[in-house]
Order: sequence, then structure tokens, then C-alpha cells
Amino acid sequence: MPQTPTTITDELGIALTNLADSATGVFTPTLRLGVTGLSRAGKTIFITALVHNLLTQGRLPGFGPLAEGRFIGARLADYPDATIPRFAYEQHLASLTADPPSWPESTRRISQLRIVLRYQSAKWWSGLRGPATLNLDIVDYPGEWLLDLPLLGLSFAEWSAEALERARQPGHAREAGDFLAALYGIDVSQHANDPSAERLSSAFTTYLRRSREHGALSTLPPGRFLLPGDLEGSPALTFAPLPPPQSGAPRDSLYTVLEKRFEAYKAQVVRPFFRDHFARLDRQVVLVDTLRALNTGPEAVNDLETALSSVLACFRQGEANPLLRPFVRSIDRILFAATKADHVHHTSHDRLEAILNRLVANAARRAHFAGAETRSVAMAGIRATSEGTIREGGETLPTLIGTPMPGEVLDDVSYDGITEIALFPGDLPERPDSLFKDGNPVALNFLRFTPPQKLERNSAGDVVLPHIRLDRALDYLIGDWMA
Repeated sequence: MPQTPTTITDELGIALTNLADSATGVFTPTLRLGVTGLSRAGKTIFITALVHNLLTQGRLPGFGPLAEGRFIGARLADYPDATIPRFAYEQHLASLTADPPSWPESTRRISQLRIVLRYQSAKWWSGLRGPATLNLDIVDYPGEWLLDLPLLGLSFAEWSAEALERARQPGHAREAGDFLAALYGIDVSQHANDPSAERLSSAFTTYLRRSREHGALSTLPPGRFLLPGDLEGSPALTFAPLPPPQSGAPRDSLYTVLEKRFEAYKAQVVRPFFRDHFARLDRQVVLVDTLRALNTGPEAVNDLETALSSVLACFRQGEANPLLRPFVRSIDRILFAATKADHVHHTSHDRLEAILNRLVANAARRAHFAGAETRSVAMAGIRATSEGTIREGGETLPTLIGTPMPGEVLDDVSYDGITEIALFPGDLPERPDSLFKDGNPVALNFLRFTPPQKLERNSAGDVVLPHIRLDRALDYLIGDWMA
């Protein structure tokens, strides 16, 4: 799929906005980092951990500027765009450090945060001018919105055909049954009325929600059906895919009315999101809940691959050109991160990265062709488990030690959110291709764990948030800007 189509007006607006950004950053450069990922991939956790570790100069041995003693410090600053909600860093950190701790709420709207970084450049000519400053602008938005970007390249007829084909697949019968029943026998050329449109839209939304619960991702757009915000109940969210009319559809027919609403959704919801936020990014983090798909089965794995390929085709990616940057921004580095690496033993981390590489292979090739760099990593923004061993049947097995979330069930045991357990999580397959061909899910003991119950503090009294490879991720994303 080609990159997201834009109009001349869109391009002019993007250029003017980039020029304004450049004008305000004449003396202090600004790096815009997009944090994205599909639902429940851990975006909020990642940003909270990243910001906290920069503010407290946490344990980041793989972050070059800190490891080399050149990182002076960081502070939060007001974001220049007062119309965009601020990422609630303090509230999220309070949830993680409460007694008992809890995971913060998932992303439900777009938010941004600016953190100002002070460092000493490693370049001798830069060092003569004294410490340097970098504004790091972090852009966070719901994963469901991300899946809307491919809609900009589709007509109502094309989207309807794809959506209905997916809904009719045998694996989606349980989720899509009620929607397909509501659609059965309907005359799309009939006169449109609001009750009919609302009934179809409601049945379609229920189908999307059920799909999300069972791990399906490419079936989710339109994303605002799941997270409507202030658009709830508006005509822009009252449509559904329809089969094509047997003959021409009158102007007031159900098909024509829903087609207009689909186009309005793209024009008034999706396109402004792409133009005002997505097209202005310099670096991109793509967080992927690989383990959840593996635990669900091959259909979910293949669905995740399809969703990632569709979304990443919309990125504006390519090698950064300093001469054109005041007008045109492109993503020159993409980090693919398999989150929740703390849910498997470290001996499986290499396999988790290999599976992620297989999932994003098509997208990575496209990025490389455009001139962008990519890297994959298995990580956890906040580590919820520790590791140990147990003896079972004369064999020593590697285990995870942690506290399962209340209500989690494994082997008919329901956990209370208080009891700590030692769990053998299972092994990931050595050959990633087997996940896309064989008919069985990976045998993982997959549980959700509470945040770490007891947190250390550093010499300054700041809480230390344990992580897995957050330092490597941070170094890849911003280390070169602080060289």
C-alpha cells in the first residue's frame, strides 16, 4: 500500500507547521518522537518509564550520553501547543508507586509532553560552546487511531469489501455473527433513516469490540468506534460496511448516506490527525504486544502482521535532509519493540526479537528502501517480574517470579492480586516461520502481572523503575542527537 494520500492543501499546511516549528527551534533543536502501537501494547508505561529515567538519571547503562558522563540532566517544560492535552506523567507515576501499585489507564486520546535535555556534546567543536540543549517532544495517541490511517487510501466500496470479507471468515464467526445477521436481507438502495443506520453501526461496533478482546487487530478500524471521545453519537461515527447495490444507489439511499458519512469520517477525523500530528514526526517507536498474539494462535499472529504492514505503509519515512527539514519532516529511524519481555525468561528474548523481525519484515524492507533505519528489540518499560529456577521431575526449569493481576486464571487457579508465584512461562519456538504456518498456538503460560510491589530508591531518594532494555531503546532513538 502506498503512503497516505494527501491533498495540496494538506501539504501546504504541513509545510507551514513545520516551518513554524523550525522557527521556534532556531536556538534549541526539537526532536519529535512518536510513540505508537496497537491496543494494549504498553505505550503509557513506555513513556512514563522513559521520562522518569531521564528526569532521575536512572539505571541506563546502554544510554550513551549518561554512560559517558555527558548527560547533565532533564526537566519537564510546557508544551508549545496549548490545544493538545498534556501526557499525565505525574498521575501515571503515582499509580505505579502507590501502595498497592496499579497500572495506569491506557491511552484514550492524543497527548504530548516536552522534556528538555541538557548534555555535553562529544564533538570537540561543539564542546567549546558549553552544554547543549535538546527539546524532546513525545507524542502519544491511541493505537486504535493508528489503524485508521490506511482508510485514507480506500473508497467506501473498497473498505466495505475488505471489512465484509474479514467478517465472513470462519475464524470471525463468533464475533461477527450478530453484525452479519443485522446486515442479512437489507436493501442498501432503500431510503435511509437514522434508526437503520444506528442499528447497523451499533452491531458493527460490537463486532469490533469482540474482535479486539479476542486478539484481532486488522478488523478494528474505524478506531474511533472503539474510542469515540467527544464524537460519540455523532453522524461521523454512524456508518458500517455495506455490500454494493445491485444497481445505482439513489441520493437518499442507505448506501449513499453511509458512504458520505465514511468520507466525512476520513475528512474530518482521520485526515486532520495525520496532517497535524502524524506527518510531523522525526522518530517513531512501534510497540508490539507480540506475546498476546502468540498466546491466541496463528490467526492472531497473521492478523497482527497484516495490521502492522498496513499501518507502517502510512509512515513518512526516509533519510533526514537538514536543508529540507524546515519544510518537510520524515521519520528516519523506527524502533520496533516487542513489549512485555518480562513475561518470558531472558533465554527466550532472542527468539522474541526474531519473531518480531518476522512480523515486521515487510515494513522494515519498505523503510530501508525509503532510506530510514530500523531496529528491533525485546523490552519492558517497567519490569514486573524477576527470575529464578524450580526443580520439577528432576529437571531445573527457569521461572518468572511475580504477582498475577487479580482475576488471572491458570490451570483452574484464580489469583487474588496479592499472592506472589513462581511460574515456568514456557519456551518460544526457535523458528519464527512455524508460527505463521502451523495450526497451534504457542504453549505459553501467559499471565498479566501487577507492577513491582517493592521499588528501590536511589541516593537522591527517587524511585527506581526496573526495566528491560529501555536504555538501548532510548540510545537508538535520541543518542545520535546528543552526540
